[in-house]
Amino acid sequence: MRFLTLFILLPFLSFSQNIDPLRTKDELAQTRWVDSIYKSMSVEQKIGQLFMVQAFSNQTSKQNKPIKELIEKHHIGGIIFSKGTPVKQAKLTNEFQSVAKIPLFIAMDAEWGLAMRLDSVYAFPWNMTLGALKDNNLVEQTGKHIAQHCKRLGVHIDFAPDIDINTNPKNPIIGNRSFGESKFNVAQKGIAFTRGMQSVGVLACAKHFPGHGDTEKDSHKTLPTISFSKERLESTEFYPFEQLIHSGVTSAMVGHLNIPALDEGKPASISYKIVSGILKQRMNFQGLIFSDALGMKGVADYTDTAQVDLQAFLAGNDVLLMSSDPIKGIEAIKNAYNTGIINEYRLAYSVKKILKGKYWAGLHHYTPISLTNLTKDLNKKEDELLCEKIYEKAITLVQNNKNILPLKDLDSKKTAYIKFGDDSGWEFFKHLRYYQDVVQLKSGSWEALSKEMAPYNRIIIGVHRSNANPWADYKLTAQELALLEKIVEQKEVILTFFVKPYALLDIPEIKKIGAIIMAYQNTPLAQQKAAQLIYGAIPFEGILPVTAHKEILFGRNFPTKSLKRLGYGIAENAGINSNHFYKIDSIVNEAIQKQMTPSAQVLVARNGTVVYNKSFGRCTYNSSSEQVTNNTLYDLASLTKILSTLPELIEFYDKQKIKLNTPLATLLPMLKGTNKENITLKEALSHYGQLQSWLPFYTKTMDKNTKILSPEVYNSNLSKQYPTQVAENLFIRENYQDTILASIAQSELIKKKKYLYSDLSYYLFQKYIETQKGKPLNEIVRKDFYNSMGAYQLTYLPLQQFSKTQIAPTEDDKNFRQQLIRGYVHDQGAAMLGGVAGHAGLFGTANDVAKMMQLYLQKGYYGGIRYFSANAFDTFNKTYFISERNRRALGFDKPQPKGESGPTCDCVSPESFGHTGFTGTFAWADPQTQTIYIFLSNRTFPNSDNKKLITENIRAKIQRVIQESIIN
Repeated sequence: MRFLTLFILLPFLSFSQNIDPLRTKDELAQTRWVDSIYKSMSVEQKIGQLFMVQAFSNQTSKQNKPIKELIEKHHIGGIIFSKGTPVKQAKLTNEFQSVAKIPLFIAMDAEWGLAMRLDSVYAFPWNMTLGALKDNNLVEQTGKHIAQHCKRLGVHIDFAPDIDINTNPKNPIIGNRSFGESKFNVAQKGIAFTRGMQSVGVLACAKHFPGHGDTEKDSHKTLPTISFSKERLESTEFYPFEQLIHSGVTSAMVGHLNIPALDEGKPASISYKIVSGILKQRMNFQGLIFSDALGMKGVADYTDTAQVDLQAFLAGNDVLLMSSDPIKGIEAIKNAYNTGIINEYRLAYSVKKILKGKYWAGLHHYTPISLTNLTKDLNKKEDELLCEKIYEKAITLVQNNKNILPLKDLDSKKTAYIKFGDDSGWEFFKHLRYYQDVVQLKSGSWEALSKEMAPYNRIIIGVHRSNANPWADYKLTAQELALLEKIVEQKEVILTFFVKPYALLDIPEIKKIGAIIMAYQNTPLAQQKAAQLIYGAIPFEGILPVTAHKEILFGRNFPTKSLKRLGYGIAENAGINSNHFYKIDSIVNEAIQKQMTPSAQVLVARNGTVVYNKSFGRCTYNSSSEQVTNNTLYDLASLTKILSTLPELIEFYDKQKIKLNTPLATLLPMLKGTNKENITLKEALSHYGQLQSWLPFYTKTMDKNTKILSPEVYNSNLSKQYPTQVAENLFIRENYQDTILASIAQSELIKKKKYLYSDLSYYLFQKYIETQKGKPLNEIVRKDFYNSMGAYQLTYLPLQQFSKTQIAPTEDDKNFRQQLIRGYVHDQGAAMLGGVAGHAGLFGTANDVAKMMQLYLQKGYYGGIRYFSANAFDTFNKTYFISERNRRALGFDKPQPKGESGPTCDCVSPESFGHTGFTGTFAWADPQTQTIYIFLSNRTFPNSDNKKLITENIRAKIQRVIQESIIN
């Protein structure tokens, strides 16, 4: 008996200089507390401390009554919570703690956060996703956030991180729970995760010692065998555990594994040689040691219940987790104590260590859990901010034939999307459409699909399967594999997996696939970021943490550079406080309620990221009219000037085809001999050329009294003589554009040279651009800018591409066209030109307007293309007549001087620029704060005399909110 006792004591002697991870800064006070508690305990209370039993917060009080009895009568030391809800768990925890003489250790399996077990709480990425990160600080932050959630819920121990090295793709229980197949990566990530957790005061737990990564069986159902040699185990499987022990992990869990090289035939969790001989003696681990759940088949089938608990303790475990029958287990250990198999030293060793851990976790000052805002506290914005960064950095490009990613050729290749899998891919598809007119095809029969695919050059396939847990099915079906093989033979394919990397194993001729992306999980954030990565809004940075295919090995990655397209993300990550956004909502809703406008779109972007994009109201004040969405097109009115005409002029200037002092007569010979021949480009663009504000061309084509349109000018039918459509069933005489241009050429100048906003020069600029390029302006600007930028919802003549119901009406025109104007340009002069003009006629969404404003903010660069030089942009964004009280730059409007009325909130920088539009539109960019603000509305409906939106300064009020929300 003495020999047995000595044998049991040997592993508890210290053989190296590892630090005690449970030691606190106030070590003396900790020791006093532990000793005082221990001295007051009976043998039964001491033995009870060794047991941690399972509880479910979704069970009834009757079902949980036995646990309460275990606490009161058998003095168990801890509870591990499983399924339920946070509020119920908190209440149950408080109830259990209230009857415990010594505060209970509360533990959970919360590897990716409390969501591993509870509903209504935030789910963090799985370890496999974290394993793809280069930046271990993000892993540390994840551990910290998870620990903050644990602490808020009164959880002191999180059985995480899982540091098993997953070298077996068929592993049924680890897989996504592992950081990967590299011992170095697993160790580094595990250390970072642990550091984050323990910085908050929650015990981390390295599991499943000695390593559960290379198994094909689930230890919940049977005892897996690991047949590696001792040398292999020591060099590989042990490595992460040794590293975490050296870095101070507070606890470890021993798995139910048969490892013949270490102890033939006995589960590791009850093996003295493994728990005490290796973990305690060789590695000198001084933290808490937990057995894995003792009710699992991997150990429960080895011997009877009571003996399993006893053997687990004799092996060297401190805490006996989830005994099948804790009362029998307690009795077995008590009998062993009474017969001398277990002596007081052995019992004290574990019990004092448990008490030490409780002190470390703050249980010497126990306070009940507050229920106030509990669920809200477990779903913080900071958690989403962190996870957005994680998915941005983790998603991995593992194949990129011919460098097809990120996509650049938006103007030459049509793209379609096909969804594989049984889960939603909506966020992925929606975000793909932010960049290109991507169409979703059905993945049915090959015959039907091949016909649908015919018009498209490129196919993006998303593999979407359940993200409910890491063990969900992830493989492609036989039908999907067959379809994939056929699609690859015909089209350029971008294959994106929102499942574990091992899904690639089943693909035969994988090299034929153009690009392969590993997004790891089918979360909304992963889908959103994958789309943005494909189009180059953000760069690929992730590194594959496992070998996913014989052609795609561990460490594979193809880093890319950002193409500087707009991204889409969470406000705070872009330096905006989203807590202010309710003010924007309130301003717009009030404007609609007071009938300043029937509807509106508002977009805010900062630092290249759209952080707010919201639509309000209906197309008209009628409650049965269409609800406005972010895909509703608005008549942009004078925003056309800076979104269509101006970029063409900047390009001409950049190519030295025009100069600022070029006279208008040089651009258009028709102006020679007129009073406009010497007006310079600079003066015209600055609205300083003495041009009249506008000319009412339409009034000359109608009877002033009857408002009947002249039959010599208009016809209700399209014909050779009347080829240009003005509105529905209304066509204007051919070459009437010449009449309009002649009227401008012959018009009087204002007497005094001063700033006067004028549309007239843009009629002339349109003529010049079209003459130089030999095409209509709408075709020119689409080819030069919109198509390659992916601004497919920015267009003239919207009814040629979009349904009328997708376009906001602008006015019930009772003066000129005698009809509801919807899908036709509101501006009368532009309408008489057929809807395509230099000053008006453009329709679009806030999203696509923002792309053009971002192009300007980036001084001519967007989507990997240099459209014009930064010098050219700077030239046009400069005020040249400020001394003459003219705030205008060349084409761009600028902030009004202090004390004067103008378009802005008087709170933006002098470098900022933009424009307003008659229909209630506004686009503004500020280089100093890197912000973009777009406001689109149809305030002119039903009558353009309604100027309440303008008099109430709605657009500027929103701009002020945006400025105030910028985080310094």
